[in-house]
Amino acid sequence: MRLASVVGTRPQLIKAAAARPALERRHRSVLVDTGQHYDDEMAGRFFEELGLPAPDRSLRVGGLSRAAALAAMIERLEPVLVELRPDAVVVYGDTISTLAGALAAAALDLPLAHVEAGLRSGDRRMPEEQNRVVVDHLAGLLFPPGPEAVANLAAEGIVDGAAGRRVAAVGDLMQDLCAVTLPAARDASPLAGFDVSPGRYVFATVHRAENRGYAAVREWLAVLDGLARADGARRPVVLALHPGTARAIEEAGAAVPPTVRIIAPQGYRMTLTLQLHAAAVVTDSGGVQREAAWLGTPALVLRETTEWPETLEGHGGRGALVGRDAGRALEALARLAPRSGAVAAAERRAREAVVPPAGAAEAIAAELERWRP
Repeated sequence: MRLASVVGTRPQLIKAAAARPALERRHRSVLVDTGQHYDDEMAGRFFEELGLPAPDRSLRVGGLSRAAALAAMIERLEPVLVELRPDAVVVYGDTISTLAGALAAAALDLPLAHVEAGLRSGDRRMPEEQNRVVVDHLAGLLFPPGPEAVANLAAEGIVDGAAGRRVAAVGDLMQDLCAVTLPAARDASPLAGFDVSPGRYVFATVHRAENRGYAAVREWLAVLDGLARADGARRPVVLALHPGTARAIEEAGAAVPPTVRIIAPQGYRMTLTLQLHAAAVVTDSGGVQREAAWLGTPALVLRETTEWPETLEGHGGRGALVGRDAGRALEALARLAPRSGAVAAAERRAREAVVPPAGAAEAIAAELERWRP
């Protein structure tokens, strides 16, 4: 098949990198980058690190509001898709780029495949949740990562075979990439560049819109400060700062506590290294939440809901929803990553962590080959 894969953010680049070898063995694939993560720190070096060729088409849409970005992406995608006339458009995840690709495909009556279909947090206020729902209802071929996502689709009337749709649970593409990158991440020597050592720091990422408001910024900064000072441990929090989050901090006039060390967004391998060797991870990212779960690193999730419940305590994982509540976060840290055992736990993970590949890329490529929309 002739495929047009639409990407635009770091998580989508990760998924595209994991899928690429299998897709190229069976199909002809064109990579279209919307430019949603438009600076070199956020996306540029990802192409090189993950073995992706330069995008075949670059739309250069970035730095706009959600509505303006969506409109610009659709406007620029349409002529590209008209020119390419692919047999199918493939979109990944739940971003504005995902929604733009889906809407452009629908407007041109092009078959649409959605990787990571069926994820639901239950919070329709989230832009990502809105994107997921719309894209799933437009897609003809849906790739949920597991049975819970299949059940979510069925609850909305999207089932395999109905109305010509194909629903195929294929596993998680990000797990495939995590599996092949883990051996390199075991090496703790790069931590010296951040002046930290295994088990003696907390790694953090914050990027979602819900955590960029005036009050929200102050609340999660206070959470990070409290975690760094917990039990007198003085474990620094290493925060890989998203450019949009940096602007939110500046606009809120908030001060970053001295216990929080700001670093630039890191490449995929270094981000995995920082997670593996940390005492704990604090994040609002679904991708980081899953990676931490596969690695066995405790994760405090700065949200009240998640589309990945299997990563949480009670569901087989070591994660906890803490919102922006410092008390809940401190209690979860004490339970999941007590100071007394944090170093030994991090060193043990580095030696013993096992992430089995999911085989998602091959399954996706095979399903696309069989699909006859």
